Amino acid sequence: MPLLVVGISVLVLLLLMTRLKLNGFAALLLVAVGVALVRGIPVADIPDVLSEGIGGQIGDTMLTIGLGAMVGRVLGDSGAAQRIAGRLLAAFGPRWVQVAMVVTAMLIGVTMFYEVAFVIIVPIAFTLVRVTGAKLLWVGLPMSIALSTMHSFLPPHPGPTAVASTFHTSVGHTLCYGLFIAVPIGALVALAWPRLPFIKVMNPAVPRGLVGEGEFTDEEMPGLGWSLFVALFPVVLIAGAAVTDMATSGERPFLHVVAFIGSPPIALLLTLSLATWAFGPRIGRGMADVSASCTSAAQAMAMILLVIGAGGAFKNVLVEGGISDYIKDATDTWTISPIVLAWLIAVILRVALGSATVAVVAASGVVLPILAGSGIHPEIMVLAVSCGSIACSHVNDPGFWLFKEYFNLTVIEAIKVRTTYTTVLAILGLGGVLALERTLDVLHL
Repeated sequence: MPLLVVGISVLVLLLLMTRLKLNGFAALLLVAVGVALVRGIPVADIPDVLSEGIGGQIGDTMLTIGLGAMVGRVLGDSGAAQRIAGRLLAAFGPRWVQVAMVVTAMLIGVTMFYEVAFVIIVPIAFTLVRVTGAKLLWVGLPMSIALSTMHSFLPPHPGPTAVASTFHTSVGHTLCYGLFIAVPIGALVALAWPRLPFIKVMNPAVPRGLVGEGEFTDEEMPGLGWSLFVALFPVVLIAGAAVTDMATSGERPFLHVVAFIGSPPIALLLTLSLATWAFGPRIGRGMADVSASCTSAAQAMAMILLVIGAGGAFKNVLVEGGISDYIKDATDTWTISPIVLAWLIAVILRVALGSATVAVVAASGVVLPILAGSGIHPEIMVLAVSCGSIACSHVNDPGFWLFKEYFNLTVIEAIKVRTTYTTVLAILGLGGVLALERTLDVLHL
């Protein structure tokens, strides 16, 4: 019966979000209330259960996600992101344009959300297509694949950050471990996919009217040194703190300072402060313009934060309603690896719900009881759920339509390209997670 409730709730959620076009926040709350009633949670307690779920989820993730969005927007609006992309493309040359796009996307995509980084870099891809005569997918597809990998696999992006919060594990450790999986897998798929026969036969034209006129001139963009320094600053702080934590022990004062500076909210706050000055007064840009960039980023992130909060409410209802415990008890006798099970749950929710953020947050509530007593590193379970959440992007995924329109594809072509590459990324990601867990066990980490 509990699994039937989960199945029906997912179907209802799918109906609300796809057929009735209800936004994810309202849909998740409605389904959460329905599940709470069916599972016998007292009516008087339901508001508190929802509030606790929303508060716990938002409280842990709002700072990281909000600050990350602001940093990304300041980089984009100042021309720093375009400077990084343009210089890399010039350095690599037309022959290695795909490698240049992958490197650019990975550098920018570490701290920037898929949609924001995509819109910033895609005009550079269009320019390269015109200059070199290469096919649009040959140049642009590696960029999209690399961005998808960074966004779905790694914190401080919303999905992995939310799962790390749910599992009460280190975001820094998750980022450090995740880079070992995301970089090689993302690069491999990004460089291989445009070479597949069913991709090479597609030759869409550069679409008209989708690229804004706000391209920066060389004089308007900040220098490459400052652009790279600011873009990589939070990664260095977060990853550095994780490495220090793993390599040292004890209660020395400097370790507390490193941990403080390397915590994602503080690292991103320091980065935002640095970016505000470096791409504001330092280059003659008014503080009002920089503040407007931050405000726009916050407005754009509002619905994502609401969806994450509602996902937390749904998760809390599953826990309080005993569904998560039932799934844990039911799967205790399975011979399947907890890592594979966590990945599979995320895949199922991703296929049903479309939104990777909704899927990954909802999956974390189901997986949480499985983690306890499994002996699996919590960071590995975060990566397993995150990898599963990228699978099977299709027509109920907003990113699918962004990809389709910018690459001027038909729906069927977009399914052939995007649905397949996201699924392969998820499968390879699972293999990488299993290999990483085995390596950590061998090294006794």
